[in-house]
Amino acid sequence: MRFRRAVPGEQPAQPRSTRSRMIIAAVTGGLGVLSFAPVGWWPIQLLALAVLFYQVLRADSVKASFFIGWAFGFGWCFAGVHWLTIAISRFGGLPLPLAWIAIALLSVYMGLHCAAAMGGAAWLRKRWGLSLPAVNLLVLPALWAVSEWTRGWLFTGFPWASSGYAHNATPLAGYAPVLGVYGIGWIAAITAGALLLLMHPVRKPALALIAALWVGGFALQWIDWTAPTGQPLTVRLVQANIPLQTKFDPNHIGNTLRRYQETVLAEPADLIAIPETGIPLFPQQLPAGYLDTYGQFARRTGSAVVLGMPFADSPTRYANSVMGLGPSLARPYRYDKHHLVPFGEFIPLGFRWFTDMMHIPLGDQTSGAALQPSFAVKDQRVLPNICYENNFGEEIAAQLSNGKNAGSRATILLNVSELAWYGESVAIPQHLQISQMRTLETGRPMLAATNNGATVVIDGRGAIQASLPYYQAGVLKATVQGMTGDTPYIVLQNRLLIALAAGALLAAWLLSRRRKANA
Repeated sequence: MRFRRAVPGEQPAQPRSTRSRMIIAAVTGGLGVLSFAPVGWWPIQLLALAVLFYQVLRADSVKASFFIGWAFGFGWCFAGVHWLTIAISRFGGLPLPLAWIAIALLSVYMGLHCAAAMGGAAWLRKRWGLSLPAVNLLVLPALWAVSEWTRGWLFTGFPWASSGYAHNATPLAGYAPVLGVYGIGWIAAITAGALLLLMHPVRKPALALIAALWVGGFALQWIDWTAPTGQPLTVRLVQANIPLQTKFDPNHIGNTLRRYQETVLAEPADLIAIPETGIPLFPQQLPAGYLDTYGQFARRTGSAVVLGMPFADSPTRYANSVMGLGPSLARPYRYDKHHLVPFGEFIPLGFRWFTDMMHIPLGDQTSGAALQPSFAVKDQRVLPNICYENNFGEEIAAQLSNGKNAGSRATILLNVSELAWYGESVAIPQHLQISQMRTLETGRPMLAATNNGATVVIDGRGAIQASLPYYQAGVLKATVQGMTGDTPYIVLQNRLLIALAAGALLAAWLLSRRRKANA
């Protein structure tokens, strides 16, 4: 990296302190949220990563790099998930100051992933004596990608606002069926590292690398990884827009049950779906014959009906589930939510005191099996996932891969969600962006049935085919074509990315040995 030559008689500039670099990193990390929906200014993300890498490269120690990375990760998380305070405070009953403290503590932990990556990069640079291009293009991007990957599974994972989601509509989206969302984040980080090298003597190769990566992503978008199969399905997705204050209120549950019943039974379709916990009672608590009306409707009209509702298998074991009723099913289909939300749906060890401070219904659930069968609808197979599970692309890909062995390969994805917990915030458009990434990774269309948005139909290339306005009651009527076939991501999941990241670190080590030998 080139620096300004000192002028005789001029006082040398004082090096920037670690504290000031941390402040720059935290603010830059916070601004990174503007790269995601609904704003979508994705170039800000590339610049934010470039600023982070620059501050780490100019830090005077490994320890300083660690804290700079932590500050960036803290700002990134705090800005990215600030809307959680709505669920914790407005609906959970926790005082607003304590809700903000809880989000800050979550961000403190999330920042440690980025801290480890940046501290590790500084340590490897020092230990191996790496050149600037090797650090910028190999080490920093690889460790950034690994940090996002570990953030997605360690301690059950919290992958919201992973950098790749910002690129669901950029040329980098072409890498989604190959490398998944974390792989796109890796390509974005390489781009950021190459941008810094535009101030270096290797500017021309760096510019060529940027062009190659982005043109390559654009070219990959022209590959059809999956193909249409069977006949399209007609679908009706119900968006009731029922306020949470009344949804679980015993005085209003009767109205909720009648509303869904009347809406579902009003008109047939190949597939009709209502949102997560649209029916907020266990089957044992429902009025006599209530579920039978849906089953009779399914048999009479040939419609498949998917109901979001909890199931109780014992007085102490209950699950967040969907029930599927079909015209030819011997017994109802059931899918249980596997990946639960910490503090909202399960209580981490040692934190019952915290969840007891809130009043979130259905807050200590039982997790379903990691691999569950899909749901047959005519000549298509539908694989459900529930709300938060939509964040875990590798788990959905594993479900699809397992379906091949079980002879029940899903052709359509279905997400049922309750996002009213987060009010009128950026959570809904960001959740939609996550759904679009899942379709890009798998080459499957996705149906999303939510209480207040986003209720949509997304095709296998991530494009929205039909949608309802947010925060309005309605029924989305559309047609969806099932898709079959394997993307590389379905087959390999995140293993290919981890192998490439390890290969990048190995290449950096070999270059350092070669550099020392030449010296």
